[in-house]
Amino acid sequence: MDSKKLQKIGGISAIIEALIYISAFIVYGSVLSYPNKNASVAEELNFLTENYLLLSILNLVVYVLFGIVLAILVLAIHQRLKSYAPNFSKLASIFGIIWVGLVIASGMIENIGLSTVVEMGKTAPENAITIWSSVSIVTEGLGGGNEIVGGVWVLLLSITALKGKFFSKPLNILGILVGVAGILTVYPLDLFTEIFGISQIVWFLWIGISMIRKPVITEAN
Repeated sequence: MDSKKLQKIGGISAIIEALIYISAFIVYGSVLSYPNKNASVAEELNFLTENYLLLSILNLVVYVLFGIVLAILVLAIHQRLKSYAPNFSKLASIFGIIWVGLVIASGMIENIGLSTVVEMGKTAPENAITIWSSVSIVTEGLGGGNEIVGGVWVLLLSITALKGKFFSKPLNILGILVGVAGILTVYPLDLFTEIFGISQIVWFLWIGISMIRKPVITEAN
């Protein structure tokens, strides 16, 4: 695959990432009504059972598909930056690929866990909810509850792009802010996660359009 084509595909991938984010915000925020923290075991199991298909599809899209498309974007951006700062670009790409693995793993664990819990809930509801809590802790730890690895990736590539005058200066500054917000999610506060998610939607769209419009790798693009 030639460089120009990869850049365009990378740009399309970035836009897909943004659309996945937007879809997740809409479905999780408006379509699904999660039981509150004081919900009974029966209420939680009913919610998981009734929404099993939708939740399974969401996990495949929001985690697995997101990770697959992200891998393409990581490769395309690495190709764009490697001529200017090969080592720094490699370092950024390492964090990008780690993020890919964590995101895909989160989705797979969530779906396997969901299937197990729904089936076990028929005979041992208390045990099922205990398992679900454990699954949630694992997936949140891998990446659902913090965005440190993704934040480091965006921060490193944005610093490299800013120094090498790749992409526009405002886009690179936004990337730095997105990266910092992602790293701050190490602190268990929903605000930082929301800031990272919303700002990264803008960053994905912006960088995707930039890569499609200017697929030729040159400085100050």
